[in-house]
Amino acid sequence: MEQKIVVLHGFTPDEAVALMKSVKASVPGAADAAFATSTATNLDWKLSYLVEHVTEEHQQFKEMRAEQAKAKKG
Repeated sequence: MEQKIVVLHGFTPDEAVALMKSVKASVPGAADAAFATSTATNLDWKLSYLVEHVTEEHQQFKEMRAEQAKAKKG
């Protein structure tokens, strides 16, 4: 299945976090959605490149969290 991605633009960091939590809590199927905020750099990217970048980054974070959870278990 293709990665679900939400791109946010113009929100403060606190607003962005609140939106992310709200979406994940209230939208079925959004539990594994990746989120991105616009930056001065990525505003010039094609959407296809942003999707690829966010998907790769999301996968890396998932792997890192899994490794941390495994290390905590011993």
